[in-house]
Amino acid sequence: MEEKKSLGKELQEKLTFTQPHIADEQPDAVAEAERFCVDYKAFLDAAKTEREAAAEVERRALAAGYRPMQRTGVTYKAGDKVFYNNRGKAMLLATLGKRPLDEGVRLMVAHIDSPRLDLKPNPLYEDSDIALFKTHYYGGIRKYQWGTTPLSLHGVVYRKDGTKVEVRLGEEAGDPVFCVTDLLPHLGAEQNKRTLADGLRGEELNIVVGSLPYADKELKERVKLYTLTLLNEKYGITERDFTRAELEAVPAVKASDVGFDRSMIGAYGHDDRVCAYTALQAELGVKEPEYTTVCILADKEEVGSDGPTGLVSDFVFHFLGYLADAQGANYKLMLQNAKCLSADVNAAFDPTFPDVLEKRNASYLNRGVVVTKYTGSRGKYGTNDASAEMMAYVTDILDRADVLWQTGELGKVDFGGGGTVAQYVANRDIDVVDIGVPVLSMHSPFELVSKLDVYMTYRAFSAFANA
Repeated sequence: MEEKKSLGKELQEKLTFTQPHIADEQPDAVAEAERFCVDYKAFLDAAKTEREAAAEVERRALAAGYRPMQRTGVTYKAGDKVFYNNRGKAMLLATLGKRPLDEGVRLMVAHIDSPRLDLKPNPLYEDSDIALFKTHYYGGIRKYQWGTTPLSLHGVVYRKDGTKVEVRLGEEAGDPVFCVTDLLPHLGAEQNKRTLADGLRGEELNIVVGSLPYADKELKERVKLYTLTLLNEKYGITERDFTRAELEAVPAVKASDVGFDRSMIGAYGHDDRVCAYTALQAELGVKEPEYTTVCILADKEEVGSDGPTGLVSDFVFHFLGYLADAQGANYKLMLQNAKCLSADVNAAFDPTFPDVLEKRNASYLNRGVVVTKYTGSRGKYGTNDASAEMMAYVTDILDRADVLWQTGELGKVDFGGGGTVAQYVANRDIDVVDIGVPVLSMHSPFELVSKLDVYMTYRAFSAFANA
């Protein structure tokens, strides 16, 4: 005979909520997540930079039937799929919906840039028979983490004659890699007195690239010359061509399963390519949605979203304007009726460093996609604070699709904080909420995510796009 529950027990089950582990709540999701993340790991390895990500997204879009957007002289019907590649660094994809654009669009906005080391315009020098590159770090890194980490070199160089050279070195078997050096502990007494933030200084993030001299002993800086000789032989470039280049040093590590149970993925660039990938997959899978869906994969988020490929610029809203013009829609009404998911990661609770997060309002691995009402810092400064109405709208979609979700803040009050692109979209009179994957070791050369959270985030974007 089943034991009758007490009134208190019934009230507890009715009124309180405990966030379940996805594997307990939806056991079948474990195998589904494993299958889903195979391609995600391949995407990470193919898209180490914003340029590579944009190229990979365009390749996938073309394979899925998307065509370059025509800005004038064209109309679209429900189900048509178009894309726009912005300067090779940002991508927009759209699937036309059944409803008029005046009734709004469904936006999913992620970013495809990640923290890294950029080469300076005049990077190559020689000191003590070693050739090195000077760098300027990009985004919010903890500089000490980048010492003695194997690095690969990615980017483009334009020769004086205008020809473009693509560089991707350090990723394939047999490729050389590069690294920033650090002091041995035996001689680190003075360095140890520095603060952790100053353990490796910005001007100390110099990348070792060679040590063999050119054969002519009468010359000066022979190691630098030999390095330039090798670069000229392989890429046809000279030292002056570095001023016409965008070269980025990123961790050479491949995306890997982590844990005895293989439940996590370790890789460079989960922030924010994990949300870019899941939003992209949701967009590619849309057929004839009720509302037009737009997947925006932007650049420059890690440095404030400025520039023509960042969300502060008008490139997204030019694209939306072209769509409105093509359909004869009222552009302002389209924006006012739009809904947007700002697809960005949040900090997962780390039991090794529990003091920076408030447990009741932190996000956890394997608890589902994180819905973040606000980010910012110092009293919610610099954030879009999603309305109760928007929170209700999005979480209702997730609940109806049986998507497991959690909420999370980016740290305790006054412990720091951060921002996303949500505020820039919201400033255009669009309802926005942040949503994404919880990440351990965010902004490090090797970040961790849960496969179950990645899969649940994809399902969240898919539910939103098809709502």
